[in-house]
Amino acid sequence: MKILLIEDEPKAADYLRQGLAESGYVIEVAHNGTDGLHAAVNGDHHLVILDIMLPGIDGFAVLSALRTAKQVPVLMLTARGQTDDKVRGFGLGADDYLVKPFQFPELLARVRALLRRGQPIPVDPMLRAADLEIDPVRHRATRAGQRIDLSAKEFALLTLLAQKMGEVLSRTQIASLVWDIHFDSDTNVIEVAIRRLRAKIDDPFEEKLIHTVRGVGYVLESRLTP
Repeated sequence: MKILLIEDEPKAADYLRQGLAESGYVIEVAHNGTDGLHAAVNGDHHLVILDIMLPGIDGFAVLSALRTAKQVPVLMLTARGQTDDKVRGFGLGADDYLVKPFQFPELLARVRALLRRGQPIPVDPMLRAADLEIDPVRHRATRAGQRIDLSAKEFALLTLLAQKMGEVLSRTQIASLVWDIHFDSDTNVIEVAIRRLRAKIDDPFEEKLIHTVRGVGYVLESRLTP
């Protein structure tokens, strides 16, 4: 398996290159966005690990241009962990998002998961479920043509559920990806957030899209038969 690493920090690039090479992967390194995009478009890589803060053109621009040219799994690797950055990255077609600092075994696990999955990301950034439409790039959500006003966290939560449509997400996964926190069983922040989101997404409409799987977590999907 061949991996392209686009990382401008020499020490970080060397550390990741060595660790991934020792794990059996063939690694190509690019140290700026321009060289990285050229290598990604013209190479035959199985995975791209992409930093956001890059000289030349940043990681978001690289990802956007790459998605118009070809489909290859992309893991965004960055020190920027704000929710808006994650939503933008996923909206542009990122497959996963890992915030620095991190432990190498976690990176390796995510790399292996992405390579196993091997599913292409659609170029169309719109996410849809029944009559619900989400535009991650413009931060807009509508249902049955009606604009839905959401807070930044509500939009991030809805986008995450839509990105993983049909997949049950645990409270731990939601807490980590939306709030950047470790889930505490004593807190009800996830339940409160889901309840508020349902009040806007589901309550005014006949078909409910956000479902609870007891003892597991939550899933967004249409359950009406065609």
